[in-house]
Amino acid sequence: MPLSIRGLGTARPEQTVNQTESTTLSEWVSADSAERVSLVRRIQRRSQVQTRGSVLLTGDANQPIHQRLPFYGVESPSTATRMEAFRLHATSLALKACKRALKESQISAGAITHLITISCTGFHAPGVDCDLIDQLQLPLDIQRTHVGFMGCHAALNGIRVAHAFIEADPKAVVLLCAVELCSLHLQYGWNPEHVVANTLFADGAAALVATHSQTSSHESISARFSLQASGSTMIPESRDLMHWQVGDQGFSMGLSPKVPEAIAQTLQPWLSEWLHAHGTNLSNIKHWAIHPGGPRILQACADALMLHDDQLSSSRHVLSHYGNMSSATVLFVLEHLREQNSQGLCVALAFGPGLCAEVALMSL
Repeated sequence: MPLSIRGLGTARPEQTVNQTESTTLSEWVSADSAERVSLVRRIQRRSQVQTRGSVLLTGDANQPIHQRLPFYGVESPSTATRMEAFRLHATSLALKACKRALKESQISAGAITHLITISCTGFHAPGVDCDLIDQLQLPLDIQRTHVGFMGCHAALNGIRVAHAFIEADPKAVVLLCAVELCSLHLQYGWNPEHVVANTLFADGAAALVATHSQTSSHESISARFSLQASGSTMIPESRDLMHWQVGDQGFSMGLSPKVPEAIAQTLQPWLSEWLHAHGTNLSNIKHWAIHPGGPRILQACADALMLHDDQLSSSRHVLSHYGNMSSATVLFVLEHLREQNSQGLCVALAFGPGLCAEVALMSL
């Protein structure tokens, strides 16, 4: 277990919308008939997302949603306009998460040797990584890596990169930060897959500080999690089921209703074999940090792996209170597990375009 997570921090925007406001917004941008209004309302109810944050929200929380979101007018904003909003808002959210992770780790910013940033919702250069170096006063010779456009599972990819750095150099101290502003990519017009995406996605950031588990200078700091192994698989014949594409009016998500079925058919045989290769099995896993891509995806995982409701409680809590924040979300789930004083083996699991599954075996 060479990688230990010494500190974990999360952040979301100060202002949120509730499901009623979200429904009103979705009707406004997507529904042009009574039948479609009815369908939008049904999708919102089934989403299980009660509140979610957006960096774009302004004004008084008692104002109508249209007044709180002046970013979205009669016409859909261009991708350039949306990327300028990412430039203006991403760093502040990332900074909050990083400061919380550093504080919990009891490791100074000056000791960080590697910085990993993760996002699929916005890009600019110099980017969030350079902003974090400036505002956290990280070393100027820090080694930077960006994990970009991989989707909801990218935090697990980032942890694998951190693991590689720490195995290569036991003295390495890694700061990882995932920041996603999904609300920048609200899609206009009637497209059922876009309507679902508009219902689920939200803004958030999460960060962690990781070291080698036997680095003497940090032995006095208790590890929050230890990574035992990580893995990945592509689900056969699923390439068209999920996609994330750059368009003229933002990034558009395609999420086929066949995704849960593809996961249900593939997940258990692959994961059982993978766990066996790492000396354990499904019955030994006490806790599950499954990315809540949506309620049907969570249920597909529960059915495939024969999980009890309480084993998905942290994932469902994050979906309900925060929505799907893409790559940052699985770290929110891990934080919630920690808040419940969970102990034992844990599997973190997430899915993304490909269709690809990423997994991490951890000890809490």
